[in-house]
Amino acid sequence: MTREDHRHRYLERIAEVREGRHAEKVGYPIRVRETEVVRTAMVGAGLLRVTLGGPGAKEFEAHSPDEHVKLLFPEPDGTLRLPETNGLMLKWPRPAPTSREYTVRRYDPAAAEIDIDFALHDGGLASDWARAVEPGTPVHVAGPPGGLIVPHTYDRYLLAGDITALPAIARWLEELPEAAKGWAFIEVAGPAEEIELDAPEGFEVHWLHLGERPAGTGDALARAATAVTVPEGERLYLWAAGEAGQIKPLRRWARDELKLDKADHDITGYWKRGVADFDDDH
Repeated sequence: MTREDHRHRYLERIAEVREGRHAEKVGYPIRVRETEVVRTAMVGAGLLRVTLGGPGAKEFEAHSPDEHVKLLFPEPDGTLRLPETNGLMLKWPRPAPTSREYTVRRYDPAAAEIDIDFALHDGGLASDWARAVEPGTPVHVAGPPGGLIVPHTYDRYLLAGDITALPAIARWLEELPEAAKGWAFIEVAGPAEEIELDAPEGFEVHWLHLGERPAGTGDALARAATAVTVPEGERLYLWAAGEAGQIKPLRRWARDELKLDKADHDITGYWKRGVADFDDDH
């Protein structure tokens, strides 16, 4: 099967899942692209947007609000170790090259531009890189390997996360149908980190402020999200991401109280306090 045949098949599958009843992961043909930095810009006080472009950004795949790519960084000695294309997959060298995983905030096919929003924090490899990077810098991007396709047929959606989840939540709100209903709970440091969101009219957006609390601490986010009342008989889809320990109560709530099927929720730890390059296998 050619790459184009495969593309046609997975686009058909994405359309089927969108009209169905349960979410499903759909794989895309994965490849490594050499892009370059076009520009950088702050989005609110907490996110730094790096826009990637160049010939390598053409015909990028973007179909799911929380799909991700790996940004590949040179090793300490300056060498760049890249995975190799292996059919529709990638063959990764061992040990694995230095990389960090980020949500695709936006893809503009007309301009062939990919936006990646970085949540800024001190001492992070990718965060420090994003602060310092100059236009024209080459950037190798692997992925996305596919995405979680969520039907637009649920009665309501509940989205929850901290600033690391904000890029995905913003894209969720943009890509849901105009008639979609639900809630979004987003925890940020304070009002300066709030951003403009293009949410459907039937969505309630709630900003929660950390104040003096360190990021990833406290139970305010979980308490706010679990306080919602889902109208009886309505089907809910729950999506949450952020600090692994902070969103753990939402897993229990989805399972024990909401009684959601596995295909009706996705709760992912994007990071964990004190752990570099955390990988949540949920």
